[in-house]
Order: sequence, then structure tokens, then C-alpha cells
Amino acid sequence: MRNIAGLNLLSIGKVTLRNNLIAAPMAGISDQPFRNLCYRFGAGMTVSEMFLANSDVWHTDKSALRMIATDDIGIRAVQIVGSDPDEMAKAAEFNVKHGAQLIDINMGCPAKKVNKKLAGSALMQNPELIKTILQKVVGAVEVPVTLKMRTGWDKNNRNCLEIAQIAQDSGIKAITIHGRTRACLFNGEAEYQSIKAVKEKISIPIIANGDICTPEQAKDVFNYTQADAIMIGRAAQGRPWIFEEIAFYLTHGKLQKEKTVDEVEQVVLLHLNELYQFYGEYKGLRIARKHVNWYTKHYADSDQFRRLFSVLNDTSEQVKALKAFFSKIRNNQKS
Repeated sequence: MRNIAGLNLLSIGKVTLRNNLIAAPMAGISDQPFRNLCYRFGAGMTVSEMFLANSDVWHTDKSALRMIATDDIGIRAVQIVGSDPDEMAKAAEFNVKHGAQLIDINMGCPAKKVNKKLAGSALMQNPELIKTILQKVVGAVEVPVTLKMRTGWDKNNRNCLEIAQIAQDSGIKAITIHGRTRACLFNGEAEYQSIKAVKEKISIPIIANGDICTPEQAKDVFNYTQADAIMIGRAAQGRPWIFEEIAFYLTHGKLQKEKTVDEVEQVVLLHLNELYQFYGEYKGLRIARKHVNWYTKHYADSDQFRRLFSVLNDTSEQVKALKAFFSKIRNNQKS
């Protein structure tokens, strides 16, 4: 048993990650520009936002933008979501055909619009259906298949150990567990004891997820759960370099120096440019708004700037406003 958390290589089936820090799939966030940034800043693997197991929508513009591309950097991992075993298998095949090197099955999303179709975390109420889906997807593709789930449906129905056993028996190569039930949504604190319990019983890699926001928390979660990897979601919003910070802390036992205003400005401008290139100006500048909100919210007196930025309708105006904002922060630090 590992007593001290450390940065390690992680193998999932025949795929080997460069480390055991993974960027979570987040709907509306984990697009190619965001994934590439997280990878550049030290994530061992990034996972795409969920891809619907509904072939009727696969050729829409929205699905095309969510597709993995061969110019994605790092391991090309795609998360699929649905509740029909045959459609899930077809979704896995479709994505592998288009370059996916790993398929992740979503059984963790608590959103009502997903759960009302009995997909995402709603599936945890139906172990038999889970078994059928897992076996169909694993049987349909040659690449490793992983599973992301929660600890259960609600606090009276924590069945993650049962589902983990089904997953392992079905040929799943790794399991990510978000330390909350579906009923908890994202409220309260993540409970890691369930992740620890699964890790003690299951031999395939276990990935811990939920409320890991700092390098210190990352080390504590590794040490407590003995998980093989951790997955970071919301903490990477506006801070894609958190993977680099965690890697530094696990390697050196001390915190990395905070990024300077100049360094943060460079990251934000790079991110915006990639959003404009990827989506085009109209959609890119709108998606940029939420990311800029996350990047800037920690700076004092930034509320007014974010309100101004949210109504700008020109990419050059966005860039100009951002540069002026960071220039003001620099001047305030000097005075």
C-alpha cells in the first residue's frame, strides 16, 4: 500500500497516461480549447464533454464540435451518455472510428435533463441495465472502456461497490467515482470513504473525484483513498494550471510559486484566441465570457469588469478590455 501520495504513471488497459491527474469531462466546458490547455498545464489525460448516444444528432454542428479530433493533444478520450445498450455501443464505435483512444461511460451526471431519460447517474438504480450497457460497449470496441459514476442514487442507496464489481467483471478498465450520491448533486462535501471502500475491493484502477481544489487536498485524497488517480473538474475552471500545481506539490513537497499577473494574462489571451479559432467569432466570444468570469473573479474589484465584459460583442473589444483589466491589476500591485 502506498503511504505517501506521489505522481505516477497510470495504465488503463493498453493506454498509458503520463501521470495520474485527469481533467474531468464537463458539459459545456471540456471542449477542445479547454482540454488542450489542461493538457499543456500537466493533466495526464483529458476527457471530452459527454457525447449523446443518439445517432439522430451525431451529424449536427453541435455534435461535430464535441467530436474528438486527431489534432487533439494527449490521449483522445470521449465520454458517452445514454441508456440504450445498443445505442451506447454504436456511439462508442462511432467515436473510435473518428479517433477516440478511450471511451468513458457517463453514470455520474446528476442533471435532470439527463436523468429523466434514465441516463447518467439515474442508471445507478438499475444494476442489470448497467451490466448490459457495459458488456455491449466493451464488446463493441478494441480501445479501453472506463466508467464514471457516483457513490449511489441517494444516501440510503449507496451501491458503488456493487456497480464497481459489475464493471470489473464486464471488462471495464478503470472506474472514476465522484464522492457524492445523485441526490447530493454538487452540494455538501464529497465523501471519500466510499471511494476508499471500492479501492480496497476492486483490482482495476480507481480514480477519485470531487472537491479536490488544492494541491494539499489532492495529496490528502490520494493518501486516504489510496486511489490510483484523481480527477479534477470545477477547480480547473479559470485555473487550468492546477494540474501543474498538484504535480509540483506531489513531486517536491512544497507549493509552486503563484502565477504572476503577466502569466495569467497570457493564458487567458491564449484561451480566447483558441476559442475564436475553434468556434468562430460569433460563438467563440460568447463562450469566452464564462471562462473570463472564472479567470478574473479572484481579483479585487473585478465585478464591474465582468459586467462590462459580458456585453461585449466583438472579439477585438474583448481582447482590448482584458488587456486593460490586467494592466490595471499590475498598476494596483505596484502602487
